[in-house]
Amino acid sequence: MISNIKILDGGMGRELARMGAPFRQPEWSALALMQAPEFVRAAHDAFIAAGSQVITTNSYAVVPFHVGEEIFAEQGAALIALSGKLAREAAEAAPAAVQVAGSLPPVLGSYRPDLFEPVAAKKLLQVLVDNLTDSVDVWLAETQSSVAEVEAVRDVLGDDPRPLWLSFTLQDNPDDQGNALLRSGESVGDAVSAALRVSAAAVLFNCSRPEVMATAVKTARAALTTQGSQLDIGVYANAFEPSDNKRGANEGLSKMRQDTDPAGYLDFAKDWVAQGATLVGGCCGIGPEHIAALKQAFAK
Repeated sequence: MISNIKILDGGMGRELARMGAPFRQPEWSALALMQAPEFVRAAHDAFIAAGSQVITTNSYAVVPFHVGEEIFAEQGAALIALSGKLAREAAEAAPAAVQVAGSLPPVLGSYRPDLFEPVAAKKLLQVLVDNLTDSVDVWLAETQSSVAEVEAVRDVLGDDPRPLWLSFTLQDNPDDQGNALLRSGESVGDAVSAALRVSAAAVLFNCSRPEVMATAVKTARAALTTQGSQLDIGVYANAFEPSDNKRGANEGLSKMRQDTDPAGYLDFAKDWVAQGATLVGGCCGIGPEHIAALKQAFAK
């Protein structure tokens, strides 16, 4: 048994849909916050019961890209604060210690580094940070497609003393030399250098195919070792069909692949851990049953 692995949670949006919560595009996981927040709490509870030691606030989709400019202006701050409150309450009700990670999404569009603009991004990130700050133990900038996106996060957080985890999303396939790439085309080495530059506490990879993650972890671990760093490395992959892994947010619901059942996903995770990952969970389509398998295999 491996005992130094921290277990993250799974994909909130798909779990809400599976539970029967209000769920549609473009609002995605934000719709449950708006209409039936009890489902969000229930999803947190389910992941904790399965073994998650870190749960993530359901704030990913509370941005104008998903809920629209008008709703964000009127309700955004309150919905973000509610996402933090629900996660904090679930963590405090847990029988064992659970941390809350404050989700800081790519505020101008997932998988779209071309849409990133620092001034607009920082304005939205500030609303997220201001309204999550009372609830979170860790900041999680997730599904980041480029170095510029994570630099904006650090600028907004300033000297906040809580750990900052940076999680990057990857292209479906390595390049011709077998190197994993961010969706911007930047390298994993670029991501690691950025993480060290902004004093991150962990480098993760999420919302990407399970097959590409091991290469990224191996490269990241080697780059960190070269720099004399022992930063944690994490993985939480998605379960999209390969043909849908480039689909942008709000372009319809991606199909879920059939070979990422809990046993299959665990096989991928064992490879990530062998390459040096110390934080493991799941993204879109990965539910409590997957987390339970990870917990049984890896947790203390």
